[in-house]
Amino acid sequence: MDGKITQAGGDTIFGKIIRGEIKTEFLHEDDQCVAFDDIEPQAPVHFLVVPKKAIPKLSDAQDSDEKLIGHLMVVARAVAKQKGLSEGFRVVINDGPQGGQEVMHIHVHVMGGRQLTWPPG
Repeated sequence: MDGKITQAGGDTIFGKIIRGEIKTEFLHEDDQCVAFDDIEPQAPVHFLVVPKKAIPKLSDAQDSDEKLIGHLMVVARAVAKQKGLSEGFRVVINDGPQGGQEVMHIHVHVMGGRQLTWPPG
């Protein structure tokens, strides 16, 4: 895999989770990403899918990241099924401060388990 696992100089809480410095129960882990429950859930089911490659935000992704970004969606679908979200779920990627991104490491929010409203806010 190209790109290093998040290190100092752009490190985030997600880098520490990926490296095992902060213990987290993974719902999924493979060579490209991890998935785990959000610590501040906004729905009955709310988990994150986070790539191991350090990409600060979606707008920083390169064309060469296409397969990785697609893989995050496939993992989101698989974990949503594992979590019983057969009636549907929402997938969100916040980008930058005005997009509501708080941790500058690209991540996918997957939320479900209740009727979600639109617009989200």
